[in-house]
Amino acid sequence: MENITGFLPLLAMIAVVYLFMIRPQMQRQKKEKKFAEALKRGDRVVTKSGLHGKVLELNSDGTCIIESGAGKLKYERSAISMEMSAKLNAPVVEKK
Repeated sequence: MENITGFLPLLAMIAVVYLFMIRPQMQRQKKEKKFAEALKRGDRVVTKSGLHGKVLELNSDGTCIIESGAGKLKYERSAISMEMSAKLNAPVVEKK
């Protein structure tokens, strides 16, 4: 019985790390992957480096061509930020 009670704090620590660190990161990765797969031509996006543009072309090799003020640039789909793109496309609410 003493052996089991000695491992309980360690097991509790592993459970806390999984619930608060590993699991949320895995869920976020799944959302980011779905977002990248759901991109379509004409979507307004922001890359993780801050480039704003519009998707012109989606390639089967995991890249896309984005039109911005600097011209046409080729990016990996994984370089597009889900959070910043969502903020860019969110409806504007006017405060009175």
